[in-house]
Amino acid sequence: MRIARNFLGWVIPILIALVLVLLVRTYLFEIVKVSGGSMEPNLADKERMVVVKPLKIRRLSVIVFDAYGEDPNAQPGTNYVKRVIGLPGDQIASRNGNLYVNGRKLNQSFIDQSERAGGTGNWTLASLAQQHHWSTTTSVVPANHYFVLGDHRSISEDGRAWGYVNADKVMGIVKVPFWQGTATHRDNINRLANHKGQVQASFNWQGAAS
Repeated sequence: MRIARNFLGWVIPILIALVLVLLVRTYLFEIVKVSGGSMEPNLADKERMVVVKPLKIRRLSVIVFDAYGEDPNAQPGTNYVKRVIGLPGDQIASRNGNLYVNGRKLNQSFIDQSERAGGTGNWTLASLAQQHHWSTTTSVVPANHYFVLGDHRSISEDGRAWGYVNADKVMGIVKVPFWQGTATHRDNINRLANHKGQVQASFNWQGAAS
């Protein structure tokens, strides 16, 4: 009996700890590692980040999602990290490196002008859908979906190629711990989505794509 009690005295705390870890990873947060340069300069290749799960997704939130079934080239178990540009119902257009959401210019202070102009392209959601033969061809982001881009536009494989991210595929929102990166890069990941609006001058989005 003493052996059994001693055994249980070791096993039960270990099981409780494992259950707590599983619950935290499933419902609260987990630590993951960036793979690739699609979010440079704000997230570097192999940089570790915290994915927080209960937070509300806003425009400019940086999210991690299961890319399998979204990007046709993604293998099972592949996760992408990208920035949310369009929420459900949004009209998105791009012209000369500027992004327009519902006819208003999006504040892209998280990348510089050369980075915006160096690979974003000129398009609307409708023109992208036609060019890449998306199954969803509406001119707005569908319900329960997001439109995402990488910050390093010239190399990012993102929504411009394959369309929208289903909300059910989203793992959570990225937060960079205080000891990683620079203060500017941390703010560009952690805080921008909390700034209401993030849009500037109005624009006729329907004429944006060339």
